[in-house]
Amino acid sequence: MPSGSSTSGVGRVIAGRYLLLHRLGGGGMGHVWLAHDQRLVCEVALKEIVFRDPAEADHEREARVARARAEARHAAGLRDHPHVATVHDVLEHEGLPWIVMEYVAGAVDLRDLVEQRGPLAPAECARIGLAVLDALTAGHQRGVLHRDVKPANILLAPDRTGAPYGRVLLTDYGISVQPSTGETRWTMASALVGTSGYLAPERATGGAPTPAADLFSLGCTLYFGVEGQGPFARASHLAELTAVVAEEPRPALRAGALGPVVHALLAKDPAARPSAAEAEAALSRIVVPQAGAYSRTQTDLGSQPQWAAPPAAPGPRHARRRVLHSALAGLLGLALAGGGVWYAVAGQDDEEGSPRPYGEGVGLARALEGGDCVLADWPGAAAFQGTPRLTVDPSCADQAPDGQVMAFVKAASAEQARAEGAARCEERTQELRGRLADVRAFAVVPTEAGFEAAGRRTACLVLGAHGPVYGPLGGYREPGTAFADTATMQRRDCVDVRSNREARLVSCAGAYDEQVLGFTRLGEDVTLTEARTESDAACAREVPPRDFGFDPSVYTAGSWTSQGPWKSGTHFVVCTVRKQNGGTMEGDEP
Repeated sequence: MPSGSSTSGVGRVIAGRYLLLHRLGGGGMGHVWLAHDQRLVCEVALKEIVFRDPAEADHEREARVARARAEARHAAGLRDHPHVATVHDVLEHEGLPWIVMEYVAGAVDLRDLVEQRGPLAPAECARIGLAVLDALTAGHQRGVLHRDVKPANILLAPDRTGAPYGRVLLTDYGISVQPSTGETRWTMASALVGTSGYLAPERATGGAPTPAADLFSLGCTLYFGVEGQGPFARASHLAELTAVVAEEPRPALRAGALGPVVHALLAKDPAARPSAAEAEAALSRIVVPQAGAYSRTQTDLGSQPQWAAPPAAPGPRHARRRVLHSALAGLLGLALAGGGVWYAVAGQDDEEGSPRPYGEGVGLARALEGGDCVLADWPGAAAFQGTPRLTVDPSCADQAPDGQVMAFVKAASAEQARAEGAARCEERTQELRGRLADVRAFAVVPTEAGFEAAGRRTACLVLGAHGPVYGPLGGYREPGTAFADTATMQRRDCVDVRSNREARLVSCAGAYDEQVLGFTRLGEDVTLTEARTESDAACAREVPPRDFGFDPSVYTAGSWTSQGPWKSGTHFVVCTVRKQNGGTMEGDEP
């Protein structure tokens, strides 16, 4: 147990008011918890200071406590800003400060989003950059420098319209400073403050923090967003610092129209970097509302990225070309809203005069229907590149389907379908995708000629990200059906265990043996046989039932593995909770 951390987690009440529900994450200063404010009856986020060993507690306690207070003070000064996570209060409990913050439901940080879905489209990255720049500028006007702008400190969350990543928030003012006030800089004299690959060169060589240094870090962050890695990413922190000071950033391959802005922000000389106003103008030119019947933010089509994940050689599966790792987008794919949803608009009308709904490339003679299981044959060496030729599998089982039609988005015209279908499909499938381990959304948009034949709507698919889904998804699964593979297991599924190789989906309203809590991933060198003995321990460590309110004296972690994730190379494990005594669970469990 770390010295100075809480003596217990879930269920602890802080300051007689905040009930800890489960841990949301952690950072350099401590843990962030989801908590219930018992006075106002709402959910908040609480940041807890953690000292990892007694020596650190003795040596840095005063500095780290002061940093927490400074973070709360600086963020609270920007509490009315739309792109800064709101800080409500800072309080002391058992001698340590806790920061009470806005809980942002459905949020994901930029680092995780890019790692999960690949680099963003340049225009979407520019939109995020504008919001972060606005927050930084508001801080700079108050004399507050952030000093740790990086992808992990940028939250993307649903906005009021439901757009999944429409809201952009700059977080973590833990090492911010307000030089003009003469406040103490609570850091070790020998320590560099910031994150190595995102630190401005003048800061890496001991210079004073300035607004220009924050803009350099913003440039590194935008580069990461559009390229999938930092401009100075190296094998070690020391190598990254050396690269920041002495080397040019890697050439940007996917930045398109965003490239010149990023290049300017990454100038070694602070005086050569654009001002905040100049950067804002440059980013705004990339995110421009286009005139027309459906005026909305458009991307620069000449700067579309090849969404990248590490490629792997394809192998046969059911006489179709498959891959272990996917790269998203392609010449016939258009990214909308950077959310990892793509649509195909390819092909011409049928030669006989009957237009195919989605074009000759997709190849379907009839419109897709809800629940259709599909096989996707990609034209190139990698899945999610270009336009897949789709085949419907009526059985949803005979050929291990790649995915299923889960929703539709209606449109007034083919033009509107092209403009809005992909982003709307991202929204419509977000909840389901959040409950599955390894899937992606894919929007199949009708062609101009096939718009009526497609029922005037875009079909929203959920496809396995690295392989088949092996069966129906979501509400198309029938209670009592045995799972053919863990790919179709969802968070909060209730499971009836027939044997250590057979599990069936059952209603959570009655008795069941286990409940799915989440997922974890085992190492590349772990075989499936080894996984079946190691996965319980991995789930107990990474997805502990106590974080979901289950009493550890009664419940324990369980797990399920299957061949699918090992064939695809993802090594995903499904983590469950079960009773220690082997008894059944009931519908009123946490």
